Amino acid sequence: MASITYRGPRQWLVRVRRKGFPLQSKTLDTKAQAEAWVRQIEGEMDRGIFVSRAEAECTTLAEALERYIQEYLPQLKHPPREISRARWIQRQPLATMFLAAIRGKDIAVFRDALAADGRAANTIRLHLAMLSRLFNVACREWGMESLRNPVDLVRKPKLPPGRDRRLQEGEEQRLLVALNDQGRTPWMVPLVRMALETAMRMGELLALRWERIDLIRKTAYLPETKNGTPRTVPLSPAAIALLKAMPRDLSGRVFPLTPSAVEQAWQRATQRADIEGLRFHDLRHEATSRLFEKGFSLMEVAAITGHKTLQMLKRYTHLRAEDLAARL
Repeated sequence: MASITYRGPRQWLVRVRRKGFPLQSKTLDTKAQAEAWVRQIEGEMDRGIFVSRAEAECTTLAEALERYIQEYLPQLKHPPREISRARWIQRQPLATMFLAAIRGKDIAVFRDALAADGRAANTIRLHLAMLSRLFNVACREWGMESLRNPVDLVRKPKLPPGRDRRLQEGEEQRLLVALNDQGRTPWMVPLVRMALETAMRMGELLALRWERIDLIRKTAYLPETKNGTPRTVPLSPAAIALLKAMPRDLSGRVFPLTPSAVEQAWQRATQRADIEGLRFHDLRHEATSRLFEKGFSLMEVAAITGHKTLQMLKRYTHLRAEDLAARL
């Protein structure tokens, strides 16, 4: 049995009562919308596919994000970064809407607002990915089976092509000289040289410990990597010589530096060496490309760098045309 009550402008209260089902109620803008909602609910009850929308219709996105922060995000590898993103979304107008009311159009407005604010395409994709995971978790684990994921309905921004910045002639020498002249730490020059020898990420290098380096077998073990898979990195003769000549810190870390300290030293050194547009992560691109230029196969390079897919490996590989011409 259904009842529709007019309670004022744009307030049509609908109640659906049926034996064996919980009371369903909702307030809609027009009587036509109310009648359509009744037909939908009663039709689902008749066909045995009814799922209560009550929780999804009374939970705002901000409230769902709070539960997501407390229950789901602590399981991730880097919770603080994701928590910060979730907190930011909680302060946006979209967060005041109820989950069941959010449609693809609303997600598209949110996406376009981020783009208008100058957010990078990858940043927008990360925000949309968080919202998509939230809706999936709410549907599969929080008992809101009636929810549809509105993020699946919208177009994602196209990512720009991968960076192809490589060291130009003379830049490596000028960079190492500038880092050495700073004289504030004995670890920056070895850090850069090790990055070029191993293709390891900055985070992997800064987490590297002496007990995980085997100078006899010429390997370095990384228990934690960006993609979550441990790997053992082979060390070249130059890397072995570099490690043997390095001082050892009481902390047991090979490079007892913080990411911010590395970035500051890097910025000062590149300015002093008159090098533009070069980031520390570009050393990984350079090292990966050098491995191919030395004749290593795709699978061999992937084993060294830790790339899981050849598509990602391709983004990090930029072979110089003059080197290819020389091989021809």
